[in-house]
Amino acid sequence: MKSGFVKSFPYFFRLISRSMYLLILFLLLCAALIPAPLQEQANVAVTPNPAKSAWFLLWIQELVSWSGLMVYPVMVFALLFLLLPWLPVGAHIHRAVWFPREKRVVSAITVITGIVIVLLTVVAMFFRGANWSLAF
Repeated sequence: MKSGFVKSFPYFFRLISRSMYLLILFLLLCAALIPAPLQEQANVAVTPNPAKSAWFLLWIQELVSWSGLMVYPVMVFALLFLLLPWLPVGAHIHRAVWFPREKRVVSAITVITGIVIVLLTVVAMFFRGANWSLAF
């Protein structure tokens, strides 16, 4: 075994399975406690206010409310996240650490994107009123 590394079984898989169970529990609680913003049955004669999406898609709706072209940066970021493991081509990790110096760019992109998604979701959930106008 290489020095500086811990065997992944059973230590790492226990950590991953526990965090997975916590995430599933958190998502189930959010789904149970945060109601879906459903409206009444559709009426052809009346144009309704723009409806809010489900809470986990609100950040995309917030981006699209600024411009319809904001869908394209979301798709570019989705492709970027698919390529994240291969971005720092020359960096080889020689020890097991959180946020290693060799992959600082990848870690920064991931953390910043997560923070932006949470902020956009909060703005869309709590600061948008009728006709998708800002309501403080």
